Amino acid sequence: MDINSILQTITVVSSVLMIITILLQQRGASLGAGFGSSGELYTTRRGLDKNLFEATVILAVVFVLSILVGLLLPAFK
Repeated sequence: MDINSILQTITVVSSVLMIITILLQQRGASLGAGFGSSGELYTTRRGLDKNLFEATVILAVVFVLSILVGLLLPAFK
């Protein structure tokens, strides 16, 4: 396997996992909460919600880095 196929695999896997973690997150306060209706606008992430958020951020960083490395790698050859 060459480095390009490894980077493509990492990109695809991280994107699929990022989509899954985004879809698993609970919805936040609705738009109406910001305009005075009932509901809290600012909440603290706790438990599984916090872990999913952190995993989403990590997967997004891996995704972006894999794309950047894939774009910049041919320039160094």
